[in-house]
Amino acid sequence: MRDQPPGEHAPQSEPWQPEIWTGRATNRVQWVLALAGAACLALGIELAVDSAWTTGTAPLAMSVVGCIAAGLLVLFGTLAFVHVAVKVDRDCLEVRCGHIGLPRRRIPLDQVAGADFAPRVTPRQWGGWGYRWRPEKGTAVVVRRGEGLVLRLWDGHTFTITVDNAEAAVRIIRDRLDPPVAGSAR
Repeated sequence: MRDQPPGEHAPQSEPWQPEIWTGRATNRVQWVLALAGAACLALGIELAVDSAWTTGTAPLAMSVVGCIAAGLLVLFGTLAFVHVAVKVDRDCLEVRCGHIGLPRRRIPLDQVAGADFAPRVTPRQWGGWGYRWRPEKGTAVVVRRGEGLVLRLWDGHTFTITVDNAEAAVRIIRDRLDPPVAGSAR
């Protein structure tokens, strides 16, 4: 280390930040709901294959279709929100839900006015789990209760995401929204 002349300070370096930040949140309780959907689906298949109904085909067909439809709806509806993955790169924030990544939302950072840390986001605040919209609150992806990230968009809307380590995401987004000016210390 070289000596500094009196009165001069070493330049402060910016803390290291990854090029791409990723975060994730998981809700294992939804696997129970997915199992209930699978059971409904299995019941519909069982009724279709091995039915001994003698009262007619219309009640049987309605039961089979109803069980299969309810099973598929519950199964895929819950599997879509078992987890959420968030990725922040230099240009945008991307949110992907479930195992196939749908629904997905991509928000360019030039549309973001600010980012805030929310220490306690609950499904009850948003009317349940999943991809939610409430006129007075904005849009949210809620897969569990706990910490979250709130984006304030330039159009006046907000977008809330439950994600682990949301404070780190907020710091990174804020730094990318307000890049350091050359020659100035932060």
